[in-house]
Amino acid sequence: MDEPELFRQGGFRLAQRLFIEGDIRGDERQVARLREFAQVEDQRADDVVAWMAQQPKGQGRRLFEDALKNGVETPGPLKAFFDEVNAKPYWVDDERLERGAKAITRAGLLGLFPLGDMSLMGGYLASRATKSLVGTGEIEYKATRRLVETATWWIDVTTPGALKHGEQGYASALRIRLVHAHVRAAMNRRDDWDYDAWDRPVNQVQTAGTLLLFSLVYVFGTQLLGLRYSARERGDILHLWRYIGWLMGVDDELLPTSEEDAWRLLWLLAATEFIPDDDSKRLAKALIEANGAVGEGRGAVGKVLSHVSVAVHSSISRLVLGKTNADFLGLPNDPVAQAAIVAVAGVNFAAETVRRFIPGATALQERIGEAGRRGYVKRLEKIFAPDTSYAQHMRAA
Repeated sequence: MDEPELFRQGGFRLAQRLFIEGDIRGDERQVARLREFAQVEDQRADDVVAWMAQQPKGQGRRLFEDALKNGVETPGPLKAFFDEVNAKPYWVDDERLERGAKAITRAGLLGLFPLGDMSLMGGYLASRATKSLVGTGEIEYKATRRLVETATWWIDVTTPGALKHGEQGYASALRIRLVHAHVRAAMNRRDDWDYDAWDRPVNQVQTAGTLLLFSLVYVFGTQLLGLRYSARERGDILHLWRYIGWLMGVDDELLPTSEEDAWRLLWLLAATEFIPDDDSKRLAKALIEANGAVGEGRGAVGKVLSHVSVAVHSSISRLVLGKTNADFLGLPNDPVAQAAIVAVAGVNFAAETVRRFIPGATALQERIGEAGRRGYVKRLEKIFAPDTSYAQHMRAA
């Protein structure tokens, strides 16, 4: 098969040379099998949403929240859902979950750059997946708030210990799974949904792709920004996201068990899903404008902040996604900012190299990163009051 555009230039071309061992290229048989999952949704969560629609207004949601804390005794779709998610898979290793979360936490706020500039922006290249985002209207017209809520959710599920039953990350993973089911139900009610061109809405392929963007692409992105991980840390991060994916209803067959698995799945997704269109441009434009909103209401200083913010975020995206994809999405091209990003990455790499040889430095960096993330969430809560229950998104769907 031909090399997909995502791997022909930019950061992912570099990845094949520096970070990937072996041949990750897929074949026609693997593509055909992957495409089968584009017609598969999440029956267990969809049954819960259908059941909630039959309850008095607001009662289904309240029962779901109560079940998160206290469990369910009455038979029905809600009990079947929680019986399944509470039965932790045999392959989950709690120590690996903890180590993976600590490795992510160590990046602190630097980890938010790959999240927005590589994971979210890169995800907009998958035009079939963008149809549900555009269909709800909220991603484009409330881009800043949704960006904030995505960052908050990501911090929730990657905080050490947060995936234990009853903890915030565990609840957040299940809540967003229910949001996906509400969006699916809304899109399936539309007369204009093109199943032949767009597949099933929020299908298994798209959800698995999102997980890869938040795990593999995140790790790769922070490496490009100078961070360093051991092979065990990278594997532990992927193990963490494998469990998050399982909680979110992704089929076991689509949950990578190793780095090689993950890179091959990304290659297959790049070949079959990363086909941008005009909706990709619209969403990219909304994200660029959200990055520029940092300077609103601050006068002349604000204009400078907005320019710098857009230049930095767009430069990171361009360096990773490559010129062709970046130009298609309409990302500003600022060579000075790109050079500055490369220089900062070099400084980070040098500091990270020193960290690995100083006893206690890694644990200290984890504590600093955790404090930075906690402070960031508190600031977001004060400024934006993000809806961590996602109730408004379920109503919007």
